[in-house]
Amino acid sequence: MAPDDTTYRAQFNPLIKPFLVVKIGFTMACTVIGIPLAIVWFLGVGRWWARHYFDRLECQLGPRSIRFRKGILVTTEKTIPLENIQDVTFVEGPILRRFNLSTLKFETAGHSAGQASDMQLTGIIDAQAFRARILRAREALRHDAPKLQGNDAQLAVLQSIEARLAQIALLLERQQERGD
Repeated sequence: MAPDDTTYRAQFNPLIKPFLVVKIGFTMACTVIGIPLAIVWFLGVGRWWARHYFDRLECQLGPRSIRFRKGILVTTEKTIPLENIQDVTFVEGPILRRFNLSTLKFETAGHSAGQASDMQLTGIIDAQAFRARILRAREALRHDAPKLQGNDAQLAVLQSIEARLAQIALLLERQQERGD
């Protein structure tokens, strides 16, 4: 999605870097095998990784979709059409609050219950305002949908269906005349 006048680019809080270092480091330290890895992680690898991860974080809200990109070695990019967004949940726990962060979880249509929150954005500056902007864009898109489709496109589809039904009716009449 190319940036234009209707595209809004979210900004991420730099405090996500120490949050990620601590979160991943403590997760590693919870296992016996992960303790040596956690030591290496806290000695500098984690800061290097978090800096590069932060530099590649990207989130854009366009007129019809939201696009999120993250990753260093493996890049993940997700695009969700606004009309598929069922809800955007704002999460702010005690650890996130300590780092002045929050998470937005997106629930989309067309996924099973286990995949309902298939995209999470942590660290967006002023996440409540960004959530409100997403929900307003979704509602505007839903209200403008009939205008966007246009009567000409609907008429063309209906004429195509009518022509196909006429062909089917003609074939059925011929079958009845032959006694099939």
